[in-house]
Amino acid sequence: MKTILACTDGSVYSASILDHTSWAARRCEAAVRVLHVLDSHREQAELVDISGAMGLDTGAAFLAELAALEEKKNRLARERGKALLEHAAKRLKDAGVETVDTIQEHGELVESVTAMERDADLVVIGKRGESADFAKLHLGSNLERVIRASTRPVLVAAREFHPIENVLIAYDGGPSIEKAIRFLCESPLLKGLACVLVHAGEMASAALEESTARLIASGINATAECIPGHPEEVVTAAVSKHRVNLVVMGAYGHSRLRHLVIGSTTTSLVRSCKVSVLVFR
Repeated sequence: MKTILACTDGSVYSASILDHTSWAARRCEAAVRVLHVLDSHREQAELVDISGAMGLDTGAAFLAELAALEEKKNRLARERGKALLEHAAKRLKDAGVETVDTIQEHGELVESVTAMERDADLVVIGKRGESADFAKLHLGSNLERVIRASTRPVLVAAREFHPIENVLIAYDGGPSIEKAIRFLCESPLLKGLACVLVHAGEMASAALEESTARLIASGINATAECIPGHPEEVVTAAVSKHRVNLVVMGAYGHSRLRHLVIGSTTTSLVRSCKVSVLVFR
């Protein structure tokens, strides 16, 4: 791994995002690029909406004043973003990350991440953003879109960082989790850590046993368990049982139309697990 792309928005998850990023960067000897995106569409919406409702006689002077106010708000947003990035760089360097780059962009987070991840090996983002409803466990509005669009592994940071010692791989035998196994075998990210592969089913498959053996051969202390039940319930219980700090899982193995009808195990697990999740699509 050479570069980690960390996304920060100044939410309560920002510290955790940076701590997860520094953990991964130190283990992989990676450089870090911190991204802050100013949503220009959202910032301009108020001005557009109000101006469209005003008449010409009353509009000119007021619209000029409103435009000045919007410009001031945009300037403050840019300055706030710059301060967030400066703080992020200091926190990462204080944690032992040698190479840190920061960038502020205008636009939408998903498009910015998609463009910048080409030069990254891992994307780190918070489970929820500034506008999420914490009481209802709503995920950040951009999170699912980032995971669906990203071709890189996405580390979804929980609200607080805890030293990662025990890892759970939600094993379903699909192509996404096989991609995760390959990545973990080739990366130093989880080397030396305890890792349990949990399969929601009655019996172990040859593929599960082979994946466990490959992880062991690569330096990960891996074991496997088969537990009957629904995947979300099985994984959630296993996280508590093994005192897991990180869940590794595949993402969105079926069509989006199917998710509209019966929901998504990926989204449900990311929402319900109180720990961080490393997602592979």
